[in-house]
Amino acid sequence: MHSPPAGKPRSSPLFFIAFGVAVALLYYGRLFVITLVIAITIAFLLDPFVELLMKLRLPRALASFLVLSVSLLLLYLAGLAAYSQVSVLANDLPTYSERIGTLVGRVTDRVERFERRAYEILVPKRLRDSEARVPPSAAPEPRVGRPRPPAPPLPVEAGPARPPAPAGRPGRVPLLAYLYGYAQTFYAVALMASFVPFLVYFMLSWKDHFRRSYLQLFQGQDRYAAGRSWEGIADMARAYVLGNFVLGIFLSVVSALFFWVMGLPYFLLVGPLSGFLSLIPYIGLPLSMVPPFFVALGVYDRLTPYVIIGAVVGFLHLLALNLLYPKLVGSRVHLNPLVVTVALMFFGLLWGGIGLILAIPIAAGVKAVCDNVPDLQPYGRLLGD
Repeated sequence: MHSPPAGKPRSSPLFFIAFGVAVALLYYGRLFVITLVIAITIAFLLDPFVELLMKLRLPRALASFLVLSVSLLLLYLAGLAAYSQVSVLANDLPTYSERIGTLVGRVTDRVERFERRAYEILVPKRLRDSEARVPPSAAPEPRVGRPRPPAPPLPVEAGPARPPAPAGRPGRVPLLAYLYGYAQTFYAVALMASFVPFLVYFMLSWKDHFRRSYLQLFQGQDRYAAGRSWEGIADMARAYVLGNFVLGIFLSVVSALFFWVMGLPYFLLVGPLSGFLSLIPYIGLPLSMVPPFFVALGVYDRLTPYVIIGAVVGFLHLLALNLLYPKLVGSRVHLNPLVVTVALMFFGLLWGGIGLILAIPIAAGVKAVCDNVPDLQPYGRLLGD
């Protein structure tokens, strides 16, 4: 956090090299970085509850354990409720597949009728009559007395010989190779996810030690700026997560009630799915319509209910993001739309779908650091609104 000496120019090549190294680390170490970012965010979110229990004379380690245990229990109960709904839906999948096949057949018939109608309108009758008189086979007949010689067989190129599989190790077919790669990826993700509870617990129980040791790395005004940056990141993370959680609960309850009124099955599952998917930046609106449209296939044959469902889901999405989101989240994040878009593009390209979720809190955390470090405050104003 020390400013460079006066008159000493900043090294642009060194900056670009450092930026390239950082991007490479974010890409190739994405599982590690994503796990760490999620654990830090959860720790900032649960820390106020730990502080509340500490006011009741509980040690920090015990308070951290209790808060984390209750959080895991609530997460388990929510997952159990979702699993019960999904298991019932899985039993009805053959019915939905049959309905989808029927609807696809109807759409295909309508498209074919439309094509015939357009053909009759656009092509004159005399051309249609002339085409009708053309024999079905336009291939020329061979001349009499000159039988057509049979076509020579196509040459078969001999490729390189495939080496035999080692003894006791059969060759891996493409399907097995794909399944092996998928299982390996799933194992890596599950392994990193298993570290999250332990990371959160140690971050909560050792918070005082980490904060004290972190501040001792700086001196004077730099220590004050480091402390303010720590608090700024913590406040931003709590505001972002809690704000989105409150919005998700609101959208889930209202959506579930609306789906229940519409007579949709599995509204207790579809409502929360639609509500929380609606919070994903930029692509939340189409994603939020997929669950209700899917379960509506087993209920409605007409187009009108789908239009009503899409209109209500779109209205709730626009209401949440344009009226409620600025009050609950935007007042703490303070990022301009250009920075939000660039952050979504950057982290979405690096990390995929999870990058779209973590892009805004990471960008807001960078801005919180810039706002509290005097040398970086111009960059904070550049990122802000």
